[in-house]
Formats: sequence, C-alpha cells, structure tokens
Amino acid sequence: MLFYILLFLGIVSLWWHWRARDRTKVTNLTGKYIFITGCDTGFGNMAAKVFDKKGFRVFASCLTETGAKELKAVTSKQLQTVLLDVRDSDSVKKVAAWVKAEVQSEGLWGLVNNAGIMGPSAPTDWLDIEHFREPIEVNLIGLINVTINMLPLIKKAKGRIVNVSSVGGRLAFSGGGYFPSKFGVEGFNDSLRRDMKAFGVKVCCIQPGLFKTALSNPGKIMKEKEVIWNNLPPDIKKQYGEEYFQKDAAKKQKLSKICLNKDISPVVQCMEHALTSLHPHAHYVVGQDAKLFWNLLSRMPAVIQDFLLLWNRVELAVSHAK
Repeated sequence: MLFYILLFLGIVSLWWHWRARDRTKVTNLTGKYIFITGCDTGFGNMAAKVFDKKGFRVFASCLTETGAKELKAVTSKQLQTVLLDVRDSDSVKKVAAWVKAEVQSEGLWGLVNNAGIMGPSAPTDWLDIEHFREPIEVNLIGLINVTINMLPLIKKAKGRIVNVSSVGGRLAFSGGGYFPSKFGVEGFNDSLRRDMKAFGVKVCCIQPGLFKTALSNPGKIMKEKEVIWNNLPPDIKKQYGEEYFQKDAAKKQKLSKICLNKDISPVVQCMEHALTSLHPHAHYVVGQDAKLFWNLLSRMPAVIQDFLLLWNRVELAVSHAK
C-alpha cells in the first residue's frame, strides 16, 4: 500500500513540477522584434494584434494592400506592415534586408511562419500537377525560403522560430497538395529544431485542427472542387458516379460542422507560449478535433486509419461494377 501511495505522490510531484516549469517566462521581452507572415486574416492577423498590445515590435507581412491597411488601422504606431508574397524569392530577400536594417545588432527574437493556403482538395485522379504546385510553393517552399533568409537575424538574438503546420501534417485525410506540403513542414521543422539547438534558437511547430478561417472556408473549398469535377473526363465521372459530388459535399459539410473550432485564439495562445516561455514545446496540438481525434488517429496502425477515414467516404460507382 505504501508503495502505491509513494508512486501516486511521485506522479503528482512530477506533474506539478512540469506545470510550474511550463509557466516560466523569458524576462525582458518588451520591445523585442518579431516577424509574422500571413497577417491579412486568421491566425496571423490576430497574432499581430495580440503581440502588438503585449509590447513586441511587430513586423506583419500581408499579401494584399487592403489587408495591410486594415491591420495598421487597428494597431499601434509601433507595428509595421510589409507586403510579401512568400512565393516570390526576390521579395523575400528584399523584406529580409529591410528587417535586418530595422533590427540592426539586436537581431530578430521571433519568426512566425503562418502564411498558408488550402489549395484544391479532391481525389488525386481528379488533379494535375498545377493543383499540387501552389500549396507546396506557399506552405512549404515559401516557409523554408523565409526561414533561411531570416535565420541569421534569429541566431543573433538566440530567438524563436514558430512554424504553423496542421494536423494534416500528421494525417492525410484528403487528396491535394495541402497535405504533402504540411508533411514537408513537419520534416523541415524537426531537422531545423535539431540544427539550431547548438545556437540557442528554439524551433516550435503548431498543429491546428480545423479552425474557422479564410483558409478553411467550406464554401470556397467546395466551389474549387466543383470546378474540377465539371471539367473531369467522362470516364472518370463514370467511375465515381454522377451523384458522387453532391453526396460527398453533404458528408464533408456534416464532418466540418462536427470538427470546426470557431474560436481561433487558442492557436495564438500557443504562438505566444512558443515565443515567451522559457521552455517552449516542440509541438503544439490545438483544437478539440485535433486533440480528441486526428492526433490520436495519426498514431494508430494504417489499417485502423484507413478503415475510419474510408468509412466516411461516398461509395464509388465503379465499386458496383464487378
């Protein structure tokens, strides 16, 4: 009996120590520089506002002039916006040079790689290479390019790199370029974390589930998918069945309602912890759907993953032709 009491007390003590360690913050962060990509809407937009209020000197990159103007209108004079398309290598280099001139010898405390797009989400045999190219260019190549160009400034400050990935970087539950791009982000993040350890730079990865943002707009996703469906060759349409698209859309809509997290602030809270904690996490799984289902499913054997994911799919017409 005494053994079990001591074991219980030991577990409680370790848990309490971990909680206390997790809450320890880095001191003197006010006025530190951070750079955030993808600040027009969603996670990046909220993060720029939150970190600006907390006293960081924020460089917020936006894809559009409208996004930049709207963000600047509701933040302090200290926050600076800059236009950046992460696919444009010359633009990335110019922005990195501008940031270097701004931070000078202090360096860059934080880089938050948030910019991303969904791209078409459809069965692989509906797609061509261009459907894959754009999400991979933005979500993976763009992220790597921004990181490489900002890395000397991060190393100078012994700062933080926060890469926004997805539970889709752990488990591919649809076709298209989004999931390969996020798997790539996970691989890049892990190797970068180990490479930067010797320099005192901490690298974190955030893995959100399905959140209500412009990226996950179900209406936009279904419209893109419908355009692809309407342009499919007759033989592929025949394989799937004429009713496939509508039935699939109904199932996806139902699943989206179950999984959707409407409050995006938990993702920004994870960004904040990654930037300010003395002991940031290597990975942050965010969202009830991610924690309770996708993350657990990603750790299961492939046979279980396939069964559960295929169970929600519409049966193809070709499966009846035997």
